[in-house]
Amino acid sequence: MNAELRTKNYYITTTLPYVNAKPHIGFALEIIQADVLARYHVLLGDEVVFNTGTDEHGLKIYRKAEELGISPQTYCDEWAGKFDALKKTLNLSYTSFVRTTDKHHEKAAQKFWELCLANGDIYKKNYQVNYCVGCELEKTDSELVDGKCPVHPNLDLEIIDEENYFFKFSKYQEPLLEMYKANPNFVVPQHRFNEITKFVERGLQDFSISRIKEKMPWGVPVPGEEESGLPAGRQVMYVWFDALVNYISTLGWPSSAKATEGRPDNESNFEKFWPGIQVAGKDNLRQQTAMWQAMLMSAGLPTSKQVFIHGFVTSEGQKMSKSLGNVVDPFEIAEKYGVDALRYYLLGAIPSYDDGDFSIERFEEFYTAHLVNGVGNLTARIITLLEKYSESKVPTADKTDLWQIHTFWNTYSDYLDEYNFENSIKIINNFVGKLDTLISNEKPWEKAKNGEDISGLLYQLAEGLRHIAVALLPIIPESAEKILEQLGTSDLSHDWGKLPESGIIKKGEILFPRLEK
Repeated sequence: MNAELRTKNYYITTTLPYVNAKPHIGFALEIIQADVLARYHVLLGDEVVFNTGTDEHGLKIYRKAEELGISPQTYCDEWAGKFDALKKTLNLSYTSFVRTTDKHHEKAAQKFWELCLANGDIYKKNYQVNYCVGCELEKTDSELVDGKCPVHPNLDLEIIDEENYFFKFSKYQEPLLEMYKANPNFVVPQHRFNEITKFVERGLQDFSISRIKEKMPWGVPVPGEEESGLPAGRQVMYVWFDALVNYISTLGWPSSAKATEGRPDNESNFEKFWPGIQVAGKDNLRQQTAMWQAMLMSAGLPTSKQVFIHGFVTSEGQKMSKSLGNVVDPFEIAEKYGVDALRYYLLGAIPSYDDGDFSIERFEEFYTAHLVNGVGNLTARIITLLEKYSESKVPTADKTDLWQIHTFWNTYSDYLDEYNFENSIKIINNFVGKLDTLISNEKPWEKAKNGEDISGLLYQLAEGLRHIAVALLPIIPESAEKILEQLGTSDLSHDWGKLPESGIIKKGEILFPRLEK
């Protein structure tokens, strides 16, 4: 375990997806990664807050509601429910689901604005800029490819020409670089850390943090405009400024934000859990690791502890898009193959630090190789051996550790601390292979037939399977729990020899059915 990050209070958060479309496989990857880390820290005995939610303000959401002829709030209420449904579909363990239209969040965003304003970091000016509605971000000429946003090439850029409030991002170039230098592991992986460092080194431009309400009314009202004599709510907050505050508003910051709603004063959670770990996609690198950190500095609050940046999920080598018809629906995959099959693929077959590809062919191959023929087959073999040669009981035997199990656990923990999900699964698959090889080499059925004592061998197999199940608990929790149930144990220890002797083995159903050809 990385000593710098080891605490008994662990806070992890995903980004908040926009509610303008169904949850896609890329966000499923992100929230499953965060779920693994949250579950892992629960197993370590930590108190965990795991946050996700929905980002519900901004131009593209306002336009989508207009297109459907309903209010933006009605639109957001419907879609927030669809995102919250991921909890059951993907077997997630998040403890907080924050919506940026929640009143306590809006009050927190306004308080945050006031702190930045008091620090001299908010001012007004006229400006003209290219704007990508898809990203909800301003785009400089150098960021464009053939005059289009490279992330949303199907959308025409819009020209914003108005007077808005700006945040003094440029003021925080040196403070950010100093923070990066003092925290060389602040962004994982390293190439993303290098990328954001170079971006900041090139110089920062102040960015707009409001929109004129007449043009875009769907946002958090800028505080204090009533007192200035301007029409109430003449400007609303730019969606990114508002949304980023969710990472602390969900913890009850500031206490008055929730107290005014009749909610319990929960600011102690902010003191207890912030700063935390953030998980985000590579298209969020600038917002999460530079903009948000500068905003926190301006408000006089601690910066995030660490930010993990994952890549995109492509579909058969192409960027997913509705026009190409190659968008992967996580609900459909989970329903057809099972949630654990989806989780195992996204964590084990998609590179943790870079883009990875999803295709049904690759998915089915991975499922068959590592779950059907791997974990599932090994479980069935060991349970059958115990049933046949040990009267469905864990045998009494020598409990010598043949596997250097502490090395396995140290390596497993190191990989999860580094957000290296694919390697954590590789060492589990390797352990599965070692147990399978032991069975094939030792041929316990032949030894039993010859009258040899195989109780020691059976115990090694059963206890090895227990360790595999415990390692799988954060990754594929439903199947891992079934394995432990078949072994008749609830012991989650990382020490060897904890499978109780004479424990009752309960053979269960096939964990991972073979696919029909």
